[in-house]
Amino acid sequence: MTEDKKKPLIVIVGPTAVGKTSVSIDLAKRLNGEILSADSRLLYRGMDIGTAKPSKEEQAGVPHYLIDVADPDERWSLAIYQREAYRIINDIHARGKMPFLVGGTGQYIRSIIEGWNIPPQRPDYKLRDALNSWAEKIGSEGIYESLRLLDPEAAEKIDYRNQRRTVRALEVIFKTGQRFSDLRRKQECPYQPIILGIQRSREELYERVDQRIEIMLNDGLEEEVRGLLDVGNSPNLSTMSAIGYGEIILYLQGEISYEDAVALIKRNTRTFVRRQANWFKPDDPRINWFDASPDLVEKMESFIRRSLHNEA
Repeated sequence: MTEDKKKPLIVIVGPTAVGKTSVSIDLAKRLNGEILSADSRLLYRGMDIGTAKPSKEEQAGVPHYLIDVADPDERWSLAIYQREAYRIINDIHARGKMPFLVGGTGQYIRSIIEGWNIPPQRPDYKLRDALNSWAEKIGSEGIYESLRLLDPEAAEKIDYRNQRRTVRALEVIFKTGQRFSDLRRKQECPYQPIILGIQRSREELYERVDQRIEIMLNDGLEEEVRGLLDVGNSPNLSTMSAIGYGEIILYLQGEISYEDAVALIKRNTRTFVRRQANWFKPDDPRINWFDASPDLVEKMESFIRRSLHNEA
């Protein structure tokens, strides 16, 4: 397929709490679009408050995909996400709509816009169990440090608290003898991505993060976590270690105070925001950055329409 015949894909990126959800919904309404989530936390049913999942009203206004498609104890690999994303994007195009890929999980975004050829590496459960046992002995930071020494590029893209992903990367390295980061071969993207980023000052972003966390707590984050545990979800699930959930679990287990849990959620979210900058760099020439402003939607709409016209 030649470059000028590729169908467009609108991609909205930016850090947590920057305002992607509301902006993307407004743009999708104006441009006959439908939204595909690129947020790994939105996949899971029952994890609504702590993930700032779009409300039922917001999802009713514009069709959303890859939200609430799995239970917390189900595993969605990157390969599964990419496969489903391609299928949904192609379906949206086939119905004459405009697909919007929106989210802050850089790995998901990049796998689509860079056409990653994700190796069909079958899990080695014996090796994985051994690595998990090792991780239990040396801790999440210890196992992460092992990955950082073997494959610093892969480690840069993984949160040290995400033991599941760290173990998975080490599993592939030990199984194949190759670096995890080297196995993600890039192909040509099957679409013509138009990538727009939303940015705010770090100070403003941190203020919005703190405000969002207070809203989550007032809306019942603690009760949501209790409910997930009450229906049988193990506190050791990788999904339950997501920011907001892991800290509340520590509080519920009596390991830290409520005040410490809240402070830890805010601190970990700020750290996550900084890590997102590794995926969405201000100097990335592919990303067209827009400062958050009252006329942000109008500016982004105008840019998208010009881009679509130039590619027609």
